Amino acid sequence: MRCKPCFSIEELAIKDVLLNEIGAGWDKSSPLYQQLANDLRKLILDGQISSGESIPSERVLCEKTSASRVTIRKAIDQLIIEGLLFRRQGSGTFISERIEHKGEDLSGFTDEMRTLGVDPSSIWLMKMIAEATSEEASTLKLSTGTQVCRLSRVRLSNKMPMGIENTIIPAQFLPDLETLTDSLYHALQANNRSPSHGEQKVTASIASPTEAGLLSIQEGGPVLRIERYTFLPDNTPLEYTRSVYRGDKYVFTSKLQPFNQGW
Repeated sequence: MRCKPCFSIEELAIKDVLLNEIGAGWDKSSPLYQQLANDLRKLILDGQISSGESIPSERVLCEKTSASRVTIRKAIDQLIIEGLLFRRQGSGTFISERIEHKGEDLSGFTDEMRTLGVDPSSIWLMKMIAEATSEEASTLKLSTGTQVCRLSRVRLSNKMPMGIENTIIPAQFLPDLETLTDSLYHALQANNRSPSHGEQKVTASIASPTEAGLLSIQEGGPVLRIERYTFLPDNTPLEYTRSVYRGDKYVFTSKLQPFNQGW
């Protein structure tokens, strides 16, 4: 059953630019709800609709695309599952919040989230001290068999899973794991072992079945894989962390400066 024209000119005017991007290239190669979801997803990921903004109502999308209300709702439900949209009872459907991380900042998840005004928390998967494997020893420039802390947890923002972090640290820098709650960097600071500098690499990837389950996203959904090395002032390796963050929620930004005036 097709929707009847039931929208106002004012409502269409507000979302006119957005609506012009929807349905332009639709064909019969895939279900309509998938094509609508693709159009909306692109608008969100390209930043044409900002976090917290509402999308056009179901009735407006229905009239614009000539699709049934069932099709419209199925596309929106798909993006809600992916974490790009959320419904607010009695208000409509809105773009979910995305966290921007400044690539040049050496900060921990806890402080970063608090700076953004959200509530950080963790679900611990592993917290133990063990002898370093040959790979761990090589990474942290330790002797094989030196004790290291192995830490694994899911990081949450306002109770929503954002990422999975797996960290190894020489046990001498964090001797009492009972002092470690949410913030690793706070615990290191309490032991006078704060990182002074570091390096990290970010790679686009897709979520494995286990990662998808922990992050509450679909298997194969977009993720960012991050490798971080941090060091003490004398360049002693302090931390090696491998993280997987939701690609629909986490954005890396960097400041650019001229490298070569003649370039």
